[in-house]
Amino acid sequence: MDGFLPATAGRIARVRTSPTPWDRLGTCRARLGLDRNNYTVNPGLYAIGQPGPEAPVVVTANYKLTFDTVRFALTGRDIWLLVADTRGINVWCAGGKGTFSAAGISDQVRKSGLESIVSHRRLILPQLGANGVRARDLRKACGFEAVFGPVRAQDLPRYLDHGEDEAMRTVTFTVRERAEVIPVELVLGWKLILASFLAAALLSLIGPEFSWQAIRERWILAALATGLGLTAGAILFPLLLPALRTRLFSLGGAGLGLALAVLLPAIFPEQSMVRVLGAGLWTVVMASWLGLNFTGSTPYTSPSGVEKEMRKAIPLLAGSTVLAAILFVTGNFV
Repeated sequence: MDGFLPATAGRIARVRTSPTPWDRLGTCRARLGLDRNNYTVNPGLYAIGQPGPEAPVVVTANYKLTFDTVRFALTGRDIWLLVADTRGINVWCAGGKGTFSAAGISDQVRKSGLESIVSHRRLILPQLGANGVRARDLRKACGFEAVFGPVRAQDLPRYLDHGEDEAMRTVTFTVRERAEVIPVELVLGWKLILASFLAAALLSLIGPEFSWQAIRERWILAALATGLGLTAGAILFPLLLPALRTRLFSLGGAGLGLALAVLLPAIFPEQSMVRVLGAGLWTVVMASWLGLNFTGSTPYTSPSGVEKEMRKAIPLLAGSTVLAAILFVTGNFV
């Protein structure tokens, strides 16, 4: 907040365009997936700089990470920022879920009294929100025309000054952008990771003799298999995604898991091959599952393709998990 601007519909909050330490801390927490479901701002109309009746109106979501990205990109501008109530979800996902929609945006237009604040009837929407907004419905609901701007907020100044070009419409997914999702996957998947290590400990207790040395050896094998699956599915998979020659994320993850699983016989030559085979299968299964779970973080696949793959892959992965456990426990008795 940076004071208020008087308007016919009441005072309008003006927001800063430079991050504070609290903003940076919040961004780090959101990037790590910590309390991201509650990282929101109030929907409504905000001011950046000293906007007048002719100033552009940029529309965004009330997920604070999205909100911050937009306002920080508009430093030195005089802009109206209309924030739709997306339940704290980013624009792309909210468009698919129906919370970033013509109805939701027009609702904020009416509540803020925007028609009496600006002299034009034009809203600049994020391009990745086009999956949830029909321009015709928006115009019919509130009288404002929807114009879809660039994919990225950082291109908004160039878009406002020179209009749209092809680069603004291109969705990229660089190594850096792919690496940014790794911490989120690790933090959000902590329950699966913890459950995997606990399951490995329990399976390691099953054997012909209750020897701490034997249990320790079995658990180290199972824990390393889990760690290799985690490395393949949550780290190598996003980094190497463009190089994987398949659109089936479960298959790509399984391939990376297999590439690491073949290291287990060399690391544990003295252990039962049946047990090592079970541990290796678990590495493949975990990497495949994590790769499949990555479908929500990339523009590479279509929703229909994701749904079709999940229906086929999940039963296969579940069966493979059971088989891996059976092989591991059987190997304890061999």
